[in-house]
Amino acid sequence: MSSAADKAKGLANEAIGNVKQGIGKATDNTKLQVEGKLQEKKGEAQQALGKAKDAVKKTIDKA
Repeated sequence: MSSAADKAKGLANEAIGNVKQGIGKATDNTKLQVEGKLQEKKGEAQQALGKAKDAVKKTIDKA
């Protein structure tokens, strides 16, 4: 997967996770809150992976 795709999927997962957390809080649904938090963290990790791929590519391109 490309770095752009990783970052895009990461942003989407973060957004969906935040929505799930909000709905979970509004409905007092702890399970949905936890699912949302996990999905948000997954999104953050995907974005970090995309940024790392960019950094590696930039380093290789300089060589």
